[in-house]
Amino acid sequence: MKTRFDRYRQMAEILYRNGLGYLVSVAGLESWLPFRRREADGADSTRMASPEYLRRALEELGPTYVKLGQLLSTRPDLLPPAYMDELAKLQDSATPAAWDDVRGSVSRELGADPLEVFREFNSTPIASASIGQAYAAVLADGTNVVVKVRRPGIVPEVEADLSILQSLAGYASRHWEAARDYDVKGFMDEFADTLRKEMDYVQEGHNADRFALNFEDDSAVVIPRVYWEHTTSKVLTMERLYGMKVTDTTALEAAGLDRKALAVTAADAEMKMVFEDGFFHADPHPGNIFVQPNSQIGLIDFGMVGELDDKLRGQLSALFVAVIRKDPERMATALMRMTVSRTRPDRIKLRMDLAGLIKLYSNRTLGDAPVGRIITYGLGIIRNHHLQLPGEVALLLRMLIMTEGMGEVLDPDFSMGKTLAPYARRMTVQHLNPAAYAKRLGKAGGELLELGTELPGQLQRLINTLDFEGMEVHLRAGDLVPLVERLERVGNRMVAAIFAAAFIRGVGELTLGDADRWRGWQAPLMGAGLASTGVLGGYLAWSARRQRRLDAGQ
Repeated sequence: MKTRFDRYRQMAEILYRNGLGYLVSVAGLESWLPFRRREADGADSTRMASPEYLRRALEELGPTYVKLGQLLSTRPDLLPPAYMDELAKLQDSATPAAWDDVRGSVSRELGADPLEVFREFNSTPIASASIGQAYAAVLADGTNVVVKVRRPGIVPEVEADLSILQSLAGYASRHWEAARDYDVKGFMDEFADTLRKEMDYVQEGHNADRFALNFEDDSAVVIPRVYWEHTTSKVLTMERLYGMKVTDTTALEAAGLDRKALAVTAADAEMKMVFEDGFFHADPHPGNIFVQPNSQIGLIDFGMVGELDDKLRGQLSALFVAVIRKDPERMATALMRMTVSRTRPDRIKLRMDLAGLIKLYSNRTLGDAPVGRIITYGLGIIRNHHLQLPGEVALLLRMLIMTEGMGEVLDPDFSMGKTLAPYARRMTVQHLNPAAYAKRLGKAGGELLELGTELPGQLQRLINTLDFEGMEVHLRAGDLVPLVERLERVGNRMVAAIFAAAFIRGVGELTLGDADRWRGWQAPLMGAGLASTGVLGGYLAWSARRQRRLDAGQ
């Protein structure tokens, strides 16, 4: 096995030979090159910018780097389309491991030889990847299954490479501005976490069970059963699904299946995952979707999934509201709140760019909008302004693009917008309902309490500092941004909650049919606003007095 230093040297040589000398430099690998004559390797400036040579370098570096390239191909906010298209060609395939090694691994995991555990076990894999291999088998009761076995010895190799990648990412972040802007170190940490989860077949099994539960009342979608008595972190046994590849239009037509209906069913399943369940299959490529003879959609391979928490769902709702209203100002605000950046973007330029995006669908409803073109155009804007999406949102956007492409293969007239629009509107309405406001008000209350406790002491310390003669105090606007944004969030939540309370009362009055009380509902609204303001001011004043007494030792 290669030492860490051997691996550094090998990486430097492979990257340099494939025209990626700039990566050698920014990653601090130059000292590991035995020579630096570019002409000797034939690496010229045109190859440095070639997506093809990046793909070749990753393939030559091995399994961990192939996985890295595959993850990068899911991040359209980080890479332009040419690189994403090339990295999507990375095939996670490998020469099968020796059967004796696999047999020994299964025996240790399941406590008996696979030929004893299963009625039948085909020793020739039906698929062989860098992390694991899949075998056809038959359970004792005659059920056909697929057994995934983690490749023997792969974990130490992957862990060594992950350690090197995280170290190089740290170096690059200290010496390369672009690495800091795009948080390369954070991305590499995320990649390490994702790959470790993918190597844990228990996690994949739980993902499959969660999808099965979410679709238990939907007869149009089939999720294979996990056989837990024959599953460990290294071995995964699942029901085997048979069917036609979702993009095999010739086979689908020969079977007499309705391609238009299949396109809607497959897309609707993905939209349900995102907007109702908040847990979605993040890799819906044709090899992972099978069409059953009865038109059911079968899903496999649950290693790559995405999950949207309440915060992300709220941010997506705000973005959808802006998109539906075709409001570039709202879109700019929603994007800035959702993304991260080490430098504040030019808001005016961002708004102008988003106005250009709106022209793509300015004369259409969301249902008729070209979803893929809008997402692709928007991602270009995000890259140009050096904004970075949360990983889950990047996976979601890629999934939407892939789903639209699959739908158009099945049905050239397929409209992703018509499938997406109802779900997006429902999620937005749910985010704006009174119960959601009440929940956010509770969160705002805790944040307001914490802020009210901290603020008097911080202000007093600032005043004490300014009282010192001869002391120079340098304040930068950027230093105040976090505090201002925090106050703004609290204020927005309070105002929203006040209006929500007034709205609820107004609806109640209308329901009772009392016109006089309906005409008078505005006064309680103003009173609630003034009362809230007074309470806030009184609380801050009390908190300031309390802090002074504490400082005086009273």
